[in-house]
Amino acid sequence: MVKRPAVKELPGPKAKEVIDRNFELLAVTTQDPDALPIVIERGEGIMVYDVDGNAFYDFGSGVGVLNVGHAHPGVIDAIKKQAEKFTHFALNDFFYESAVILAQKLVELSPGEFPKKVVYQNSGAEANEVMMKLVKYGTGRKRFIAFYHAFHGRTQAVLSLTASKWIQQERFFPTMPGVEHVPYPNPYRNPWHIDGYADPKELVNRVIEFIEEYVFRHVPPEEVGAIVFEPIQGEGGYVVPPKEFFKELKKLADKYGILLADDEVQMGVGRTGKFWAIEHFDIAPDTIQFGKAIGGGIPLAGVVHRADISFDKPGRHASTFGGNPVAIAAALEVIEIVKELLPHVQEVGNHLHKRLKEFEEEYKVIGDARGLGLAQAVEFVKSRDTKEKNPELRNRVVKEAAKRGLILLGCGDNSLRFIPPLIVTKEEIDVAMEIFEDALKAALK
Repeated sequence: MVKRPAVKELPGPKAKEVIDRNFELLAVTTQDPDALPIVIERGEGIMVYDVDGNAFYDFGSGVGVLNVGHAHPGVIDAIKKQAEKFTHFALNDFFYESAVILAQKLVELSPGEFPKKVVYQNSGAEANEVMMKLVKYGTGRKRFIAFYHAFHGRTQAVLSLTASKWIQQERFFPTMPGVEHVPYPNPYRNPWHIDGYADPKELVNRVIEFIEEYVFRHVPPEEVGAIVFEPIQGEGGYVVPPKEFFKELKKLADKYGILLADDEVQMGVGRTGKFWAIEHFDIAPDTIQFGKAIGGGIPLAGVVHRADISFDKPGRHASTFGGNPVAIAAALEVIEIVKELLPHVQEVGNHLHKRLKEFEEEYKVIGDARGLGLAQAVEFVKSRDTKEKNPELRNRVVKEAAKRGLILLGCGDNSLRFIPPLIVTKEEIDVAMEIFEDALKAALK
């Protein structure tokens, strides 16, 4: 019998106490105790148990980190075994074999028949930071192109790439100069009001034309080092571009000698049913930035990149904790688990997508249901005709779902993502869909 969530009171008395102390002592980040007042005590598989005994389905996967689930026995065993040997030996100055083994696996898993290298970091933002350094150093070019609604991190340099929400930029100007933003080919919502599902070729052409005819009118293309993108926009709303977009983008990039920098921090490591999301689009990017799920909950990130843009002398770049041996041990196990799960992700992802499309048919407030694998989302609108955004409804659904034991996360201005651990079953998805529908009905009252 499938385990089900069970919530008595949210937040409970213990959770209230911890949350109060949290805001007394910790800096404000993105926590919202009104919507998600969940104080975890332990996790197992897709389940999270809080300090008051409430049980939840985690359809946020620890914000995209726990692709293999909470406390996966294989990952825990790998961590324990490595911790008994050594927990740190700075890879920027010394050596250990597991770092080389993981790099070899990442190189083999990454598309492209050219020589590659790996640099390890600690977070997705750091991975994008070092990608920018690699591009600048390896090409001699200092400019970048990114996309509106993109999210690449909040540290000072990559904040110049991020164009997800104004709150992320407010009072942090100036960011790094030299970044131009262009529209992402969102089939549902784009500046040209094109139905990208009915006419994907026209949408793709408009984006390519915008870069070539407008951006390159005032930015010399020979000064652009890389076009930075997410194969599926994450924080921007789980937006899946038309199938042919990246082939056309690569033609444009190759024409001007520009690299393609693929941010897989949220969509990589099996989330979409392929190890890297870009594999759905049949191109080989020049860099792949990874993070989040690769370490199974232990911080690890980095870049798989063309060997010919690599740093060539000691001191160009380093990271004290980048490639931590415990994180690498976890990552080696995560990779093997995920490779086995990929057919399952495609199967259960199709099931989840079908269920969400059924809700789109039934509920007029859902303007679009979209996704690949277990990276799925719905977008809430006030009117299907005008596509007016409905963030208030989205926020109420998040709150009502949590009360019923389902953890969901918003994305974009008005969308809701469904990103359970890759081990989720169809039966668990059906339970989650039952809860989601109940939450939606309550939010609509």
